[in-house]
Amino acid sequence: MSILKSPLSAQEILESTFLENRARILEIAAFLDRIERADDAAEARKDFRYQAVLHAVGCLLAPSGNRTGAILHRLSDPTTEPIPSSAGMKSAVGAWQEVTREDH
Repeated sequence: MSILKSPLSAQEILESTFLENRARILEIAAFLDRIERADDAAEARKDFRYQAVLHAVGCLLAPSGNRTGAILHRLSDPTTEPIPSSAGMKSAVGAWQEVTREDH
């Protein structure tokens, strides 16, 4: 699979999107800080969504490669078989949590 090249130079990308991405990083930091300040932070740290965010942040620190693909892979359901029933399931949660057959 070939990697698509950007039509913009690296400098143009920095100049045009730095501030919006700065805001996104600050929002993630604030999200994690709010969880840490909550009374039930220890329990929240065990949540698969919290763990997925931490993993994604770790992927961002990779020196190069397909960060987007690595993060998307972690957040996506890797199974190929449909679940027996979606009854009782909540709406999409944005991260994949392995569910055992007994959970359905």
